[in-house]
Amino acid sequence: MAEESTPNAITMDIHKIMSLLPHRYPFLLVDRVVECVPGDHIKAYKNVSFNEPFFQGHFPGAPVMPGVLILEALAQTGGLFALAGSTEDFSGKLFLFTGLDGVKFRRQVVPGDRLELTCCNLRRKMMMCKMEAKAFVDGKLACEAQISAAIADRPKA
Repeated sequence: MAEESTPNAITMDIHKIMSLLPHRYPFLLVDRVVECVPGDHIKAYKNVSFNEPFFQGHFPGAPVMPGVLILEALAQTGGLFALAGSTEDFSGKLFLFTGLDGVKFRRQVVPGDRLELTCCNLRRKMMMCKMEAKAFVDGKLACEAQISAAIADRPKA
């Protein structure tokens, strides 16, 4: 993931991310957005620490980030991508998986890695979204998938 920025790109710190996503510890899996061009692409990252709660059981003595959590980090990145730059009011809404296609895991993600998250080719029709998502570590592909999601009403408490 190149660090050079595109003109007019949006960046997001953790405060902005938390204002857009409902996730909180231990399930918020995006630390920063380094570049987002609404409708085109997003680049974000998650710093993977040995202190992550899932490493206690996955696997003792050989910690590996669960693949489903890599996909969740990609989905959260996709949610930020879908919401970025929009003038619509998404309060009271949730970004929910509707499908995963072509999922492939290419390498393990372990403590100390920086998981680089990218989504592009956003197609949106009404409240449905589809995008290409990839996760990298040190420039090497760790996971790829096509993610479909829906923006749905948040259930009433």
